Amino acid sequence: MLEVIDKAPSRESHKAPVLFVHGAWHGAWCWDEHFLDFFAEKGYRSLAVSLRGHGKSPAPKPMRFCSIADFVDDVASIADSLPERPVVVGHSLGGFVVQKYLESHDAPAAALVASAPPSGIAGFLLRRFKRHPWYTARSLAVTKTLRSVGGTPELARETFFSELTPEADVVRYTAQLCEEYAGKILLDMLWLNLPRPNLVTTPLLVLGAEDDICFTQAEVSATAAAYHTEAEIYPKMSHDMMLDPGWASVAERIHAWLETRDPATV
Repeated sequence: MLEVIDKAPSRESHKAPVLFVHGAWHGAWCWDEHFLDFFAEKGYRSLAVSLRGHGKSPAPKPMRFCSIADFVDDVASIADSLPERPVVVGHSLGGFVVQKYLESHDAPAAALVASAPPSGIAGFLLRRFKRHPWYTARSLAVTKTLRSVGGTPELARETFFSELTPEADVVRYTAQLCEEYAGKILLDMLWLNLPRPNLVTTPLLVLGAEDDICFTQAEVSATAAAYHTEAEIYPKMSHDMMLDPGWASVAERIHAWLETRDPATV
């Protein structure tokens, strides 16, 4: 059973539900901090899923053997349980999963927030090696885990949070980060199972952060170009755009964009 946090709209609504998909090291909790209530108040049924092995979702097999296809199945299982197709919003790894999901599933609209690009995560890993060569090499070659990315509040702030994020929040969020494993998922995101934008027909909104050290502005722009749109970059924000003190501007933009879509489908 996957963990799903589900917030009903504050009023009767015929809008499509919105399904949020978290990134690596995170879980459904990261959307519950601000976004679920925000969109519920706007009239959307708002759901966040914890992918297998994240949050409170169990993993049916060792995480080293789990794949991106498994995560796509997790998203599909929740989407298929809803009375209508949901809008899907993915962050980071979750954005990669959403791209793969859209190759074979319909959605009225989708948003990628600081998403891993269709070209994969080679750039991210190279930047990690340059920034923390010992941590990164040891994580990949010895421990086979990637906890060093956010294992302490100091590392978590560097990777995920802007300088504007209060220290108390960084400590609280760091305590909720989970482990990631250097296994099949890593290989999938390097070359084995990269997204194929030519298979996606869903309209996409692509958002990025100026101070994101995980995925550069150039990578976010390339992601947008692959889906025939333009990236929107938020100044003075870091990777965790849904938890950053400026999160409301991101939520407002997604909401405004959804409101411009065909009301019969969103």
